Amino acid sequence: MNRRRLLTGGAALTAAATLLPTTRAAAAPAPALPSRAEVVRVLRRVADHWITAHQDPGDNGWANATFFSGLLTLHRLTGTPRYLAYAREWAEKHAYGLKGGGTTRHADNHNAGQAYLDLYAIEPEERKLAAIEESLHRMVYTDQPEKNDDWWWDDALHMGMPPFARLGVLRGDPAYRAKLYSLYDHTKRIEGGPGLYDPATGLWYRDKRFLPGGILSPSGKPVVWSRGNGWVTGGHTKTLKALPPGEPHTAEYRETLTRLVRALARVQRTDGFWNVNLADPDHLPGPETSGTSFFLYGTAYALRARLVDRAAHLPVVSRAWQGLVTTAVHPDGFLGYVQKVGDRPESSQPVTYDSTADFGVGAFLLGGTELARLLG
Repeated sequence: MNRRRLLTGGAALTAAATLLPTTRAAAAPAPALPSRAEVVRVLRRVADHWITAHQDPGDNGWANATFFSGLLTLHRLTGTPRYLAYAREWAEKHAYGLKGGGTTRHADNHNAGQAYLDLYAIEPEERKLAAIEESLHRMVYTDQPEKNDDWWWDDALHMGMPPFARLGVLRGDPAYRAKLYSLYDHTKRIEGGPGLYDPATGLWYRDKRFLPGGILSPSGKPVVWSRGNGWVTGGHTKTLKALPPGEPHTAEYRETLTRLVRALARVQRTDGFWNVNLADPDHLPGPETSGTSFFLYGTAYALRARLVDRAAHLPVVSRAWQGLVTTAVHPDGFLGYVQKVGDRPESSQPVTYDSTADFGVGAFLLGGTELARLLG
């Protein structure tokens, strides 16, 4: 049976009917776009607050690694020495290693490799890539290279796609990009039976428990987790930034991100945020920063890459930024309304003005820097 068609039956069509007609934000006038200088000022304030509050740069797990991905992106934009020094201190503390060591297959553990690749690009030294390259090389060549079911949850696309893409390009080895696609294809079309991607909506389920027939919201609607789709958005965006346009699967990654960004525009709230459950606005309603920041990141990139219509999607990024800076960013740079670690809308509730997390700050820095680049 064609796996692409398995989610186009009754439950998936119900999800599509729930999601796609929602256009509340489109009816409200969008705020004016900020200047690039305004955006950079806010990004510096948020980054500086986090660094000042965390003199120890922390562990090399997926959450903190997401922060450093955002911080190094801001460093590339601003050239601020403090940001590079803090990231270098973090990487040296962990000897550029991975949780689980060189034998790990877990995408969460590979996330630190993104920051190591960033640091290598600034100051090339092979030792910085030894751990991430050993781990990915084993998956590609020696450790069950036919096994492709490691990415069983959609967060893994953000953690795992970019290192495979970037290392494959850096080493000129197409086998890394082929392995990337095999892992991706399993997540998209095979995991749980039909795969985690819903072709009827362009959105993604977090894992197989939430597929049609599985976990529903209290009102009986699908659970399409905001940050899960945020991780997917970030993974596709970073991968497209890394791959050459003519790579065999670039067109599919581009088309998938485009559909996702268009779907997100239809369910954005009037205040610029997205709900924790994209399929049910009444399921724990309230602002949430991490998903919103990743959606800002992906939409701003899609605009820069001319994947989506400018007139239709500039209001999306202006609303998102306005919502984040007026609601989530405290005067001193503390970033609130971040849903902490979890796997669904109910996780780490309630989400409040004082809820924050390293990966949420990283997502905000990624989104803001991409907006700054869009603004010129």
